[in-house]
Amino acid sequence: MRSDRYRPDAPPYLLYGFLGISLVLNIFMALDLGPSEDPGVGALTSGVEDAVVAAAAPEDGTAAAAIASNSVVETIQPEVVAMDAMPGAKSGWALVRGEVDHSLARTFQTEVGDQADAVAAVYSRLFMWDLDLRKDLRRGDAVVATWRASDDGEIEIPVAWFKSQKLGRTLKAYRYQAPGDAYASYWFPDGTEVPLRLVAGPLDDYDQITSLLKDRPTHKGMDFKADVGTDVVSPKAGTVTRVNWNWKANGNCVEVRYADGTLAKFLHLDKVSVTEGQHVTSGQLLAKSGNTGRSTAPHLHYQLDRGSKNIDPLDYHDTIRRKLPASAMDDFNKEVARLDAMLGEPVAAR
Repeated sequence: MRSDRYRPDAPPYLLYGFLGISLVLNIFMALDLGPSEDPGVGALTSGVEDAVVAAAAPEDGTAAAAIASNSVVETIQPEVVAMDAMPGAKSGWALVRGEVDHSLARTFQTEVGDQADAVAAVYSRLFMWDLDLRKDLRRGDAVVATWRASDDGEIEIPVAWFKSQKLGRTLKAYRYQAPGDAYASYWFPDGTEVPLRLVAGPLDDYDQITSLLKDRPTHKGMDFKADVGTDVVSPKAGTVTRVNWNWKANGNCVEVRYADGTLAKFLHLDKVSVTEGQHVTSGQLLAKSGNTGRSTAPHLHYQLDRGSKNIDPLDYHDTIRRKLPASAMDDFNKEVARLDAMLGEPVAAR
């Protein structure tokens, strides 16, 4: 009897072979997909809100989602230069200069390496007020920035430029601490602040806004990076409806129903200063900001709900862009010139 005929009781070697090849191909494709997706809700990684990493990449992970009209952007590798010997530079600074390839996350990943997602996240946060960097990229857009990782792992970007074909101009952001401010912010060359600020918001002093409502579907508010112990106030008059519920996720928290029926939630607090049923006035202290509940870095989560609908604080509040006072412009212009030198740009290039 022939021994090479098919036998139902014999091991299916051919099937095993196909499955093995398929497994190898799947592993290869997974390793070639680029940066990973958002790891979780409410997590802050090295001080960088992970939602902004997701905002820097295409929604469906493809070039078509990032590049308008399905156009193909020629890949131009970013130029990465060690800056220890450059004018105005400090040890550890690096320069990234190049054109966008598919997405900002992919552009930075090409040369920055393991910290590419974090650098792309901080960079994209600078310009999210004027552009949706998931949808507004165009052929010929370009990035320029200096960056380094601080001793505690946070990404520092003192100056960044983004050439936008959609806007037809180059956005330029310079980090500078204005007189009287507790934290540095980013400013355009004319002294206008880059990020928007809420009028009568929950914090007067904060480092930066690290996440917006629109950053991802699972995020329902606006996150403010601030030191533990920063005053959190009620933007409007209302009644405290709940305190410290769902502690595992929210940490110490306060809910206030404003007079117009809007429910405002303040999460991840350090110390709460009000009680349930208490009436509060506009600007009254509610709590101190903290790092409690599902949070890995100090910040305030500010959320607005009306019925079952989530409301964007940027739509609910009026917003402003501050201007530096005339008395600060000479000092600011000197800082702009110093930072331009770090990019290898002459002052006239501004």
